[in-house]
Amino acid sequence: MIIHSFDNKTEPPMKMEDFYGEQKHITDTCLVLFSWKLHQYLLETYPCREIGAIYAANGKTTIWQLPPEKKGIAFYLSPIGSSSAAQYCMETNWVIGATNFVMFGSAGALDAEKTAGKFVVPTEAYRDEGMSYHYAPPADYIAIKNHAVLADFFRKNGYPFVEGRIWTTDAFMRETVGLIEQRKSEGCLAVEMEAAGAEALCDFYGFDLYHFVVTGDVLSSDGYSVDGLTGANHSLGKLHAALAFAETLIKY
Repeated sequence: MIIHSFDNKTEPPMKMEDFYGEQKHITDTCLVLFSWKLHQYLLETYPCREIGAIYAANGKTTIWQLPPEKKGIAFYLSPIGSSSAAQYCMETNWVIGATNFVMFGSAGALDAEKTAGKFVVPTEAYRDEGMSYHYAPPADYIAIKNHAVLADFFRKNGYPFVEGRIWTTDAFMRETVGLIEQRKSEGCLAVEMEAAGAEALCDFYGFDLYHFVVTGDVLSSDGYSVDGLTGANHSLGKLHAALAFAETLIKY
């Protein structure tokens, strides 16, 4: 069974150097974007330079670096989904040396009254995906280890936010009414597609993940509302918050 896929007793035959050669150390902090509009905004606003790339059969993902006045923070446009988003963190670490990943995306609200107009800082993620079970022992939830650091930053800088559990799924068209009610009863505020896998991988390799989301669409037993989805996906507010937080992490 997939929940028994965690093997920390033997080593994989493949290593990162097989694909990318020697590991590089360019910057330690990287923004993980899921919005092509925010990605384009950074490229048009700042004189960015290419510092690396992730390669796959379906193409190249460029890793960019912001100018020195923005502390040289890296960023890239991540694929959506727990497996790919987590994998890209591992490859980015090898390609540029990043160990701090500031990941911010959008999510569907399960409790719109609590999340509307606020950043959601996950404290735990329900593991309704496959990636996390390869990087952590089986359990229903995985703790988001750096949630208190991010929450403290938001609190000190006056950003509206709420903390709570989140639900990571890899099958967004199978968020059934029964599952929605079950996750809500466990305290989940929102549902998204990356947190559990990314956290498990980062924990395994000793990286630091700082993750928050903005809710847009709303899922409930009464139906579905898509109205806020586009705004949540491409919110400039979350980009500026992520960039300000990332500037507190950079070391060189």
